[in-house]
Amino acid sequence: MKFSFGIHKLWILPVIVLLATFSEGQAQSKFTFSGYVKDLSNGEELIGATIRIPELSTGVVTNAYGFFSITLPQGNYDVVVTYVGFEDMNYALDLSQNVSYNFEMGSESIVTKEVLVTGERIDANVQDIGMSKVKLDIDQVKKLPAIFGEVDIIKAVQLMPGVISAGEGTATYFVRGGGADQNLILYDEAPVYDPSHLFGLFSVFNPDVVKSSELYKGGIPARFGGRLSSILDVRSRDGNIKKFSARGGIGLLATRALIEAPIVKDKVSFLLAGRRSYVDLFFPLIPDVNDNNRVYFYDFNGKLNFKINNNNRVFVSAYLGRDVFKFGNTFQFDWGNQTISLRWNHVFNEKLFLNTTVVGSIFDYGLESFDEVGGFRWDSKIQETSLKFDFTYFMNPNLSLDFGYQGVYRNILPAKLKPNVESSIFQATELQRERALDHNIYLSADQNVSPRLKLQYGIRLNVFQAIGTYEQFVYIDPTDNISEPALNISDTIQYGSAEVIKTFVNPEPRFSARYLLDEYQSVKFSYNRMVQNVHQVTNGTIPLPFNTWTISSTYLDPQRADQVALGYFRNFKQNEYEFSVEGYYKHIEDITDFADNAQLFFNDHLANEFRQGTGTSYGLEFYVVKKRGRFTGSASYTLSKTELKVPDVNRDNPYRANYDRRHNLYVQAVFDLNKMFSFGGNFIYTTGRPITLGTGFNFYAPNHIPPVVTERNGYLLKPFHRMDLSMTYRPKSNERHRWQHSLVVSIYNVYNRFNPWTVYIRPVQDDDGNVVEGAGLEAVQVSLFGLLPSFTYNFEF
Repeated sequence: MKFSFGIHKLWILPVIVLLATFSEGQAQSKFTFSGYVKDLSNGEELIGATIRIPELSTGVVTNAYGFFSITLPQGNYDVVVTYVGFEDMNYALDLSQNVSYNFEMGSESIVTKEVLVTGERIDANVQDIGMSKVKLDIDQVKKLPAIFGEVDIIKAVQLMPGVISAGEGTATYFVRGGGADQNLILYDEAPVYDPSHLFGLFSVFNPDVVKSSELYKGGIPARFGGRLSSILDVRSRDGNIKKFSARGGIGLLATRALIEAPIVKDKVSFLLAGRRSYVDLFFPLIPDVNDNNRVYFYDFNGKLNFKINNNNRVFVSAYLGRDVFKFGNTFQFDWGNQTISLRWNHVFNEKLFLNTTVVGSIFDYGLESFDEVGGFRWDSKIQETSLKFDFTYFMNPNLSLDFGYQGVYRNILPAKLKPNVESSIFQATELQRERALDHNIYLSADQNVSPRLKLQYGIRLNVFQAIGTYEQFVYIDPTDNISEPALNISDTIQYGSAEVIKTFVNPEPRFSARYLLDEYQSVKFSYNRMVQNVHQVTNGTIPLPFNTWTISSTYLDPQRADQVALGYFRNFKQNEYEFSVEGYYKHIEDITDFADNAQLFFNDHLANEFRQGTGTSYGLEFYVVKKRGRFTGSASYTLSKTELKVPDVNRDNPYRANYDRRHNLYVQAVFDLNKMFSFGGNFIYTTGRPITLGTGFNFYAPNHIPPVVTERNGYLLKPFHRMDLSMTYRPKSNERHRWQHSLVVSIYNVYNRFNPWTVYIRPVQDDDGNVVEGAGLEAVQVSLFGLLPSFTYNFEF
């Protein structure tokens, strides 16, 4: 199934609207009101604050950098600024010329008994054009139960409608039928290729550093691209520009701390944060544990914020994190991410805003053996450097344009092996590096066609080039992964430095619409095409940090996905309750998998193992949210199906994706008893995950898992369900002192269910673990966690 929408014609739509609006704007004198909306207590820009002009029944919201701009006819207006959780602000505007003004809003949490969740406008569920999008409030997440007491934004993402976790204790998730590598995770606009600590038990995101996070599952704006299924956009705090503050926490497995302060008040500020696990520090106290064992992770976050003037701001954000597992003097494996973002916000004038970003990102992993004979060090790395220009032009209250360019350079080292002792039997070798240039330009318009109808439409053009230095093998049969590679090569082509090997050009149209039925309900529609040119090399059910990446090239086409979604959105009781139901259909072309029994380990002819086919996913997502009051929470149910068809996989027959879980129910709740105590809870139920097991056994003994069929992902694990509870205690603090602290007690898996993590095949064993000769094979379930109590002590001053 292929889609054709006359893509080239979409380019002219913003131009037509631009000309029409420009002509309209000449009829009377107009001026522009612009500025920033900030938090009075720390100077942080507020994303999504609403600036309303009641006299004209119009308004605007701040962008991702807290900036707003609105052009109005000359006159006097009452301006109302609102942001959930803050006191409304009123401003008398005399618009006889262009006016620039910065609002500083004070939190109302200290003067109201009502609890408010998230920084969205209160009717955003109905009014905003965005659908298939979730804003995650980190303060609300902190009140919910967390495994080992470590609050994690990724674990919160896994509880959203349309999102499926790879399994217990992982940071991997799947969105609307897409693979784990089809999710783009951004930290301050820098890509994070593997977000896991301790194999996914925690993520790389320190909760104290997170300022905002948004998950896009569909209706993805044209400024985003590079992955098929979702965008997780995480942004860090800028650093308190008003006064010194600190916060942190001590948990069962890790400790974290953060400090932020002005260097020059209201001009320059910094933020520094660190986190480390410390289980390995107690190893010397545990009998029979090697003192040289090391199991730990750490991460550091840093940020500098320079306010040059009201038209220019510069941010520098950096992240460094690593996991290390060392088993005495025998073996070690480690992995980690490094990112840096340099961002410049510039206001050209009252209508034109520019964000320029330079980004660097590295993910690498290493395996090392310290054996005197077989000692080696194995390394793999992916590096990405990008330059991005994002412009926003605020034409008038009914139209704004977003346009820009992003250029990306990638350098991938699939594998490098070298001996680490002179007596090692290994010799130094490495697989060829892969390099690519990725160019993207985009243009998008946000238009209020009428008070009821709002449109967002645009296009993104992706030009991807695989480049040298590279030695390209020419295969007689690119799908032959059985013959000796030398017998399948007809020629080799040498490409010099930066010489283009293959170019792919792909347009990505985007369209969204919102129609208001009345003040409390709306209907929304979206379509987007996404293209992906980086592919994860894995055939496992759960991605591990030791998987490598490859690029689109001669024998591997870009993956493409088209998705349509239709939804109904309704608010109840003066916007206290939000309800939505969305249906989606996604079709994927050239989805990447591997032939049965593929050899992925140190394979210089990996092109022979790739297979590309099609995938379809469709489903319904029901979502109910309560964001105000002492009792808040959400419930979601997703019914979905995902099926793949790839040549040479599953005997060319369609098969279920290993992340296809038909039924998913998530419930979250928080009850604020008073200012001192709050209680949280989660309940999760999902259909069992499909996996592929070995074949040929026939074992029906009681208490064992029954035989499996022979097809790919043909066996379903048992259903997964779990309940977690937590309590947060905040002692009364002396108002003369700024010190605040809290104790969080959590119980993970309250009723102690041993959920299946995976199943493996082994020879039948008796109760003492001895193999029973001639009894065949049996399937054995592996579970990770039963009931787990934990606590975390948090402080702030």
